[in-house]
This record gives sequence, C-alpha cells and structure tokens, in this order.
Amino acid sequence: MSHKKRIYTSDLTDEQWELIKPLLPLERDGPGRPLELDLRAVLNGIFYLNRTGCQWVDIPREYPAPSSISYHYNKWKEDGTWRRINQALRTQERVRVSRNPEPTVGSIDNQSVKTTAFPGVRGYDAGKKVNGRKRHIVVDTIGNLLEVVVHPADIQDRDDAKLVLEKLSKQTQASLLKLWANSGYSGKLIDWVKENREITLEIVSRDPGVKGFQLLPRRWVVERTFSWFDRYRRLSKDYERSLASSEAMVYIASIHTMLKRLPPVS
Repeated sequence: MSHKKRIYTSDLTDEQWELIKPLLPLERDGPGRPLELDLRAVLNGIFYLNRTGCQWVDIPREYPAPSSISYHYNKWKEDGTWRRINQALRTQERVRVSRNPEPTVGSIDNQSVKTTAFPGVRGYDAGKKVNGRKRHIVVDTIGNLLEVVVHPADIQDRDDAKLVLEKLSKQTQASLLKLWANSGYSGKLIDWVKENREITLEIVSRDPGVKGFQLLPRRWVVERTFSWFDRYRRLSKDYERSLASSEAMVYIASIHTMLKRLPPVS
C-alpha cells in the first residue's frame, strides 16, 4: 500500500530505490503475517527526518505512522543493516570511479557536537569547548564513509582513534596501508597503528607561518565529508539518546549522499 501523496526533496527516486532495495532485509524473520508496509515509504520517512531534523512525531502524514517508521529504523540499527548498506554502496561507488573495491589510503578525523536535553552519555571537549559527543570517522580518498564511532567528547583523539580503527571491517583493515591525520593524532598512536593495524599514520600539519584558513593537502577530503553531513539537520547536534542511534544517523546521511552519486541500475 502507498502512503505517498506529495514528493519531498529527500525522497528516493525510482532509480535510487532500485539501488537500495536489494540491500534491505525484506523478508520477515520468524512466524507472523507477511510484511505489508511499504518499505520505500519507510525509508523516505527516515531520510526526511534525517535531512530536515524534525521529531519522529512530526514526520508528515504522507509517510507511514511514525511508530512504524521508528520501529524499522531501530530494528535496522540493532541488526547492523545501516552499516551494511553503507559498506555496500561505498564499494559500488568506488568501482564506479574505477577504484579497487577496498581502499588502500584514507583519512581520519573527528567532529565534536553538542547534545540536547535528552538523557545519554556525553562529555566535555575542553579544546573545542563543547559539551556533548564526538563523531569519529574514517573516509577513503573519495570521501566515502568507511566507518564511524560516536563517543563522549571528553575522550582524547589519540584514544578514540583506536575505537574507529578497530571497528573497520576485516576487508578494509587488510587493504588500508596509509591514513592521513591532523597533529592531534601524533605521538604514541602512530606506533600503535603501525604495530596493531599495519597502517602508516601520516600527520598533515598546518604551516605555522600562515594565519587563518589553510587548505591542507589530503586533509580536505575528510573535511568535505563532514560538510556533506552538515546538510543533514538531524546531525546539527546530537539529538539521539544512545550512541548506537547517533552512529546510525551518520550512516543514513552517508547512504543518502552516495545514492545521489551512483548511476541507475542498468
């Protein structure tokens, strides 16, 4: 059944739906009635919330009931569907631009964001003067998201970098040879990455003689990825109660971004 009467800019096109449909768990697990809900409409509702930053109860009536949308969002968060879709689309995007399916070089960085009044873990980033959480991401040289970890903002870059590197898939860990990072990742972390992940961590530093903004070689790629995510208002702050939900919202923004770049299924 269809719940759509109006088209929103965050909605999937027919071509984008054909790309993502094979990656969804469309079969119901266990006994029960067959799934009757329009999963394309469910996805559109989730993308609408992620892009506009609205609350669940304010999702437009053209979509299924907010409770049905949030049910699937949470189910796919808990079973790793969002992460798997992101990995699959990232591989497709790399092949599309004539790259190897798994990257050999990438960039690592983090972003501190404020949290809201909702309960949940948080911390104070004294350097950036932000009380909230950090989004720690690794991207390839195109800017595609390889992995994300969200944690309290009071954890130092050298410590939380290990969390996101350990979360990388086995295939990505095996292929990665080098990561570009800023000076916040210098010190003992360089040796740890080399010994435990066999990856060279190369620090790209600012020129101390230049004042103001600098476009750092290699580093602009991961910064551009964060700018892509800034277009999604749900990520303007961390509105989520759990760290897992915070990570899921980043995966969803990444998925929506890649769907816009991938060509239609032939």
